[in-house]
Amino acid sequence: MRLTSFTCIVETQKPKQVNRTPVVTRDQRSFVSTAEQLHTPHSEASCKKREDYLEWPEYFMAVAFLSAQRSKDPSSQVGACIVNSENKIVGIGYNGMPNGCSDDVLPWTRTAANRLDTKYPYVCHAELNAIMNKNSADVKGCSMYVALFPCNECAKLIIQAGIKEVIFMSDKYHDTTEMTAARRLFDLAGIIYREFKPKCNKIVIDFDSINSRPSQKLL
Repeated sequence: MRLTSFTCIVETQKPKQVNRTPVVTRDQRSFVSTAEQLHTPHSEASCKKREDYLEWPEYFMAVAFLSAQRSKDPSSQVGACIVNSENKIVGIGYNGMPNGCSDDVLPWTRTAANRLDTKYPYVCHAELNAIMNKNSADVKGCSMYVALFPCNECAKLIIQAGIKEVIFMSDKYHDTTEMTAARRLFDLAGIIYREFKPKCNKIVIDFDSINSRPSQKLL
């Protein structure tokens, strides 16, 4: 059965007193970053690699989802991650107001009698910010992982930047004029776009796990 959701959960509770008693969870259906799986001396775990590591596609989409948590948009948090042919991240972005423009002053609402009182004339989409935040000379030939299918305005930027492929998680606005125009532009420009099909539907980042002692045996 194909998974239809993808969640990146960051546990950010206040630091708790470290429990020095080794704890190993038997049932880990989600990919959980845990220090217990690293550098386990004199055990079978140190003799072979982990089998439940994140594959590249899940890793890049997770980065996009994690960066989305930086967005201050109350209704829609979107992230984008640009990757080159060597599987190196060269750009990350999330939706937000332009640099130098206070996000406490500009509106975040989606509807208003006057369009100027909504977020739409002002907000920068994740795709735009990822391209502008690039750490390489250009992003030609790169792939973009993004939570939502790009709108027509972002499609123009993607094409002009030379990005060759767009991998999206959701296309919930598929039938809107903006998304229809975006697909038309991508088709004309020869841009590949495809839906992301995750092998796991949840990734948990547990900051407390780094304080766990390595287990002495596999359970």
